[in-house]
Amino acid sequence: MSLTGQLATLLGVALGAILSMTTTMIVEKARWHREQSVRWDERRLSAYAEYAHVVKDLAHRYRRIAVAKGIAVSGAAPLEPTDQVLAEVAEAEVQRSALAETVWLLGDAKTNTAAVRLNHCLWHLEWLARELPTREQGGWDQAYKDFRQARQHFLELARTGLGVRGARIAESVPWPPPWRGDLSQDTPR
Repeated sequence: MSLTGQLATLLGVALGAILSMTTTMIVEKARWHREQSVRWDERRLSAYAEYAHVVKDLAHRYRRIAVAKGIAVSGAAPLEPTDQVLAEVAEAEVQRSALAETVWLLGDAKTNTAAVRLNHCLWHLEWLARELPTREQGGWDQAYKDFRQARQHFLELARTGLGVRGARIAESVPWPPPWRGDLSQDTPR
């Protein structure tokens, strides 16, 4: 074989090795990015779900306290604001605050902004349940409606950020349900 033939063969082998190595690096980098994305999506899902659950739990407790004080008309069993109940609510608030930090670390800007708005609505319920003065007019019913809308908005943005397609509920379902017979009160779902 001539020197030119040997050089062409050697060049072909070297070029093949470089292309093979480059392709492998690109594939490995893409795999690593996919794994990281899945890893962070799992953590984001967990953070969003835990935060939303604690927020809903706190709102329910505030509603029950408001019912006990006669601030909210109905929708939940009354919960007398004893020292023990208030200590439990305070502990749940500490947990909500910690979970909000995780949401802010992992979430996108829109979802984080919705979480801040949700916190404000939740705190408004707390202030009303504790009978602290607020500038807001409209009382408990309006504040609870605002809270539910803020929670729904947070959940929608969280779903979008996670790439979850579809609607939360496929069609409009009346609340309260017809079997309840009390259509005048808008209670939590």
